[in-house]
Parts: sequence; structure tokens; C-alpha cells
Amino acid sequence: MTSGMSLNDKLPHYIRLMRIDKPIGTLLLLWPTLWALWVAAGGWPPLHILVIFVLGTFLMRSAGCVINDYADRDIDGHVERTQNRPLATGAVGAREALWLAAGLSAVAFVLVLPLDPLVIWLSVPALFLAGSYPFTKRFFAVPQAYLGLAFGFSIPMGFAAVQGTVPALAWMMLVANALWTIAYDTEYAMVDRPDDLKIGIRTSAITFGRFDVAAVMLCYAGALGLLAWVGVRTGAGLPHYLGLGAAAAIAGYHYTLIRARERADCFKAFRHNNWFGAAVFAGIFLDHALRGA
Repeated sequence: MTSGMSLNDKLPHYIRLMRIDKPIGTLLLLWPTLWALWVAAGGWPPLHILVIFVLGTFLMRSAGCVINDYADRDIDGHVERTQNRPLATGAVGAREALWLAAGLSAVAFVLVLPLDPLVIWLSVPALFLAGSYPFTKRFFAVPQAYLGLAFGFSIPMGFAAVQGTVPALAWMMLVANALWTIAYDTEYAMVDRPDDLKIGIRTSAITFGRFDVAAVMLCYAGALGLLAWVGVRTGAGLPHYLGLGAAAAIAGYHYTLIRARERADCFKAFRHNNWFGAAVFAGIFLDHALRGA
């Protein structure tokens, strides 16, 4: 801890480092987790599993943000949107950040210990993906694809918790989530593209170049197509597809926001993806609720 600063002084900086003040990231992790739990359980999952996964989502998103800022601590100061982050300004030290990330990850690991042993084994690659993603921006052309796997690994873990196994359906949902992640995180990367080009890191917005908008829309379409396939495989009814239709309309709205590539509108589209995930979940939730009625 930086000399002369008490824990109370540090707490606001830790909150910002964990992005507790910006819940959109937690929601983008939570929706696919809920998709998986409801599909795996055929409706409401056991309450203890639901609580563990909701808490775990918050903890691992927070840990991921800390590791991300640790990896980018020498870069964030050169990017307009991130120049005031706690590690970039020195308000939080690098060693403090590592201890905070380790503590959050440890609590998340303790949470899954009462679950099926397969969940515990799957938590190992989940932790590796979350911890290594921030460093992929140095050498992966589309690090957003890697992020999609990290953000969606709660899907196979959810199936393992409920069913004790991970069927092919779960992996297909993981791919769908990865495509959705590429879509929304490319919108996010379009905001930072001028800065990212100057400092030399790689993002999907840079790799896709002038085809960025088309790539985003194709990824939305691919995610929705796979989720429709999940509906067919699970014998879903009309509500499932109405939810996907609502999500498709939301994706269409995002096209109107990003087609001019204005930074503020691209960021608005990114944040609006909460409603895409919510629409998909609403369809899944209502479908199972009506089937169980």
C-alpha cells in the first residue's frame, strides 16, 4: 500500500480498479451464465448453484479488471479513455493490484468447492483464460475472440454444476457467446482505435479495418444463429425465438450507432449490449416457465 494512505483512502481507488462503479462488464458476463444455467436445468437451477455463479461472476469480472489494468499500466496513461485509471495514475501500486486480483480469485475458487468436481477442474482453465487475456493484445490479431472464451467459460461450468457433465450443446453456446463478445468488444475497440494505433496494441477494430462494421454484424448474426440452433436442440417454443428476435432488433439498432464510427456512439452501442443479453435470457426464461406451467 502506498505510504501515507489508509485503507479508507485506498478504498475508492480499489472500487474503481475493480470497476464496481461500472457494472456493465458484470452484466455482460452474467447474462450468458444465466442462459447456461436455465438451459442446463430446464428452468430454475438449484438456488445454491445460482447464488454461487452470480457471486462468482462478480468476483471474476472484478479480478479480470484488476489484471487487465495491471497488464496495461504502462499503456493506459496514453489512451484518452483510460488515462485516469488507478494504476495508470499511481493511486494503486502494481503489487497491491496483484494481491487484490489473487484475493478475488481465491474467494471465487472457494465458492465453487461445494459443487461437482468437474466444476472445480473447469475453474482452472477459466482462471487461466481470465488472467492471460490482457496480455493477448500484444500478439493476437483478434484478442476479442480470446476474451469471448474467457467471458463465456461460465457456460460449460454451469452445465457441469447442474448436470455433472458438459454436453456439446454447452460448447456451442460458448461459441455463440464468443461471437457476441467479438461483436460488442469490437464496438468498444472502435472507441479506442486512434489511441491503440499510436501505441501499437492489437484489437479486432484495427484488424478488421474498414470491414469492422460488417464483422460486428456478422458476429451478431452468428451468435443468434447458434442460439437458435440451441433452441431447436432443446425443443424450445416461441418465447425462445421471440427473445432472439428482440436481440436481433437490438443488434440492428447497434448498426445505426456504429456505421458512422463516431466514438461516442460506438461506446453507446457497446454499453447497450446489456439489453441484447437480457433479451436472449428473457426468451429462455419465459420459454421454460411456460413449459413448466
